[in-house]
Amino acid sequence: MFKIAIAGTGYVGLVAGVCFAEVGHYVTCVDVDEEKVRVLKTGVSPIYESGLEDLMKKNYIAGRIDYTTDFKIAYRDADAIFIGVGTPEQSDGSANLSYIATVARQIAESVEKDCLVVVKSTVPIGTNDKVQQFIQDFLVNDVKVEVSSNPEFLAQGSAVHDTLHAERIIIGTESKWAEALLMKIYEPFHLPIVSVNRRSAEMIKYASNDFLALKISYMNDIANLCELVGADIQDVARGMSFDQRIGSKFLNAGIGFGGSCFPKDTKALEYIARQNGYELKTVKAAIEVNNTQKTMLYKKASNRLITFSGLKVAVLGLTFKPGTDDLREAASLENVPLLLDQGADIYAYDPVGARNFAKVHPEGKNGKGSIKYVSHVEDALESANVCFIFTEWGELKALKPESYKMLMRTPLVYDGRNIYSLKEMEEAGVEYYSIGRKPVNRQGLKESKSIEYSTVRS
Repeated sequence: MFKIAIAGTGYVGLVAGVCFAEVGHYVTCVDVDEEKVRVLKTGVSPIYESGLEDLMKKNYIAGRIDYTTDFKIAYRDADAIFIGVGTPEQSDGSANLSYIATVARQIAESVEKDCLVVVKSTVPIGTNDKVQQFIQDFLVNDVKVEVSSNPEFLAQGSAVHDTLHAERIIIGTESKWAEALLMKIYEPFHLPIVSVNRRSAEMIKYASNDFLALKISYMNDIANLCELVGADIQDVARGMSFDQRIGSKFLNAGIGFGGSCFPKDTKALEYIARQNGYELKTVKAAIEVNNTQKTMLYKKASNRLITFSGLKVAVLGLTFKPGTDDLREAASLENVPLLLDQGADIYAYDPVGARNFAKVHPEGKNGKGSIKYVSHVEDALESANVCFIFTEWGELKALKPESYKMLMRTPLVYDGRNIYSLKEMEEAGVEYYSIGRKPVNRQGLKESKSIEYSTVRS
């Protein structure tokens, strides 16, 4: 087993470190925040991620993982140093590589033995070449340091499972030595490994994420057309899913994608293309569709209502997806300010994201409107004039359509995740608007005949 150092304890770094420890390696995670390191040592995760804290405690007790702010001790005799720091989006869409540069210099000034530096962070194509040169420029001791690429493909909410049971591991190296060492590090995972050069590995990350973003934006575009022509996007997606060339994943229409990867990576790749004199028309279209899609529900509700001023507005779900407390690029961040500016009195519910959201929009008076965070869905819905669903949490899926009719003053629901059946909401007496499906209107127009999917006919 190897001695591994991890730079950064965010989603990428912390999950990678814990999973390396779980398969038997000895791991030291490095972070600049002393208080964060103290909390990590107690087995408490700074991020909400299923199964992560259990593995943190298990491997800390077993002595296979530790946390420190002292990068010199962590890096000096490591066999491999994985860089998992953030590469946040800049105003022009490019990636901010300052954290990568800081860690690279720290490594150069600390290592005392031959080691492999592995960049897991998502970086523009060619960045690892620059990191290699940067380390050589500042290298203090006469040791061999080689940089490789190992992009992560975890999804927030299932990051631990995605790491331990990945469909493939991508490694990008420039020598047989680096390739062999990285393969040995990943050998205990017993997973398929795709070995390419560094630049190809960097591109695989962007190409994969942007392709999935394209699928989502395409389905949202089709959903908007479905509403205009009287088709049902869920029926359309179901029919498409049987085609093995298309597959069944990422076909759910809604109010756009968010999170730390898709929005940032689409903009970054589009920026890289522009810098190289090329126009990525498909990726540009995906970005445009997604930006428009996020406020689709607000626009629908604005067409239905005179104003939101003085109305109790239930907001269900604040995070960009269920299973995480991450708010980055969440639809709620686009819609809540619009509602507050209209004077809405918002009652917001999210099982894990409310505390983070309150850092952006503190409870109480917010401009013309106000916001209150509640612990139960029913408290948000009680006497509400209108309801917006932004995240498909299990608690919301379990809520019966009748509850909206019973609890709300006006059972008017705008669902950005297509949680409910049109027929069931109509039968419950709820005025229900979703994405890409014929709305149940005030006149109670019947939806088209439902399709049974228990059998498939040619």
